[in-house]
Amino acid sequence: MSRAAPRVLVTGSSGYVGRLLLDELAARVRDGRLGTVIGADVRAPETVPMDAAFIRHDVRETGLAAELRAHQVSCVVHLASIVTPGPGSTRAFEYSVDVEGTERVLEACVAAGVRRLIVTSSGAAYGYHADNPAWLTEEHAIRGNESFAYSWHKRLVEEMLARARTEHPQLEQVILRVGTILGASVSNQITALFEKPRLLAISGSASPFVFIHDADLVALLAQAIESPVTGIFNVAGDGAMTIDEIAVALGKRVVRLPAWLLQGALAVLRPLRLTHYGPEQVDFLRYRPVLDNARLKAVFGFRPRLSSRQVFTLWVASRQTGGAPR
Repeated sequence: MSRAAPRVLVTGSSGYVGRLLLDELAARVRDGRLGTVIGADVRAPETVPMDAAFIRHDVRETGLAAELRAHQVSCVVHLASIVTPGPGSTRAFEYSVDVEGTERVLEACVAAGVRRLIVTSSGAAYGYHADNPAWLTEEHAIRGNESFAYSWHKRLVEEMLARARTEHPQLEQVILRVGTILGASVSNQITALFEKPRLLAISGSASPFVFIHDADLVALLAQAIESPVTGIFNVAGDGAMTIDEIAVALGKRVVRLPAWLLQGALAVLRPLRLTHYGPEQVDFLRYRPVLDNARLKAVFGFRPRLSSRQVFTLWVASRQTGGAPR
């Protein structure tokens, strides 16, 4: 007997990926592949797609279980996270959203009998370490750095989800360790680095990056809702680009600094509020986690349409034309 069409709630639906995903899922409601789709966020979007609904909800608060029951939600896609902290953000606030917010969502899913939970984690969960292998697979340990809030929080979230797989095996989990997302209008800490007049690198480091196109990520999330496959998957296009290759594509120079010099400069400048970055950002540049996507293709059955290089090339083109090629 086939399953009923999934009824889906998306947290963080007013964010960059959330808006794109809600549009895609609404189209699947129209063609009968999904039963319903509901966006949830602390802020309402400018528009809600036809065939989708929206509820205002802060993941840090209780009450989500009641909404899940009321709408008979069978699958939750948890996107809500602080990727690029805003002005005045604190580590305590980021923890309350990233870690405590995920805990509230997980508790609600269990209480409401949700069948499937899809969580966007990050390659940052592996951490930024000198002994990271050239290519990280899902079998490598997650060692998110405590000095780097986003990386540390992703590690804590994944440890929480691992405990839940033992305590609540009835809740299916799909965890996506996502590389750097690029699209025509994406804006984050990494694109800010690429948009500077010169690219900064650490002496002795190739600083490789892996990219995933926003449309590929949305397609993967949509497939994860309907697929029976569970597990943990690295998410990136094929291949990687070094900082020098990125510089060539942008027509910019690379400025290389010794790690000790940059760490010292950031230690002085951040307390003076002359930069948002602290000394921990040096390892962010120096020891990039490079994601192997073989399991995504072989086990999950998803092959990104664009390679890392193609994603970056498309992003550069969108910046040069001011358009939005997809």
